[in-house]
Amino acid sequence: MKQTTFPPAWNEERVRSVLAHYEQQTEEEAVAEDESAVNKHISTMMEVPNDLVPFVRELIAKHNTGK
Repeated sequence: MKQTTFPPAWNEERVRSVLAHYEQQTEEEAVAEDESAVNKHISTMMEVPNDLVPFVRELIAKHNTGK
């Protein structure tokens, strides 16, 4: 039998707990959880032409450093 490895801070008990949470969740609870995650608006995904990517990265870096 293959030995299971977990990411840092995870173990079999935590995995079983997460699985139990989602297996016991009603459809309404699952939809509410998904909608809550979508409504947080902490970032936006957008398509950027490849030739503009370096400029966008530079803007993001400046934003993150407060310049």
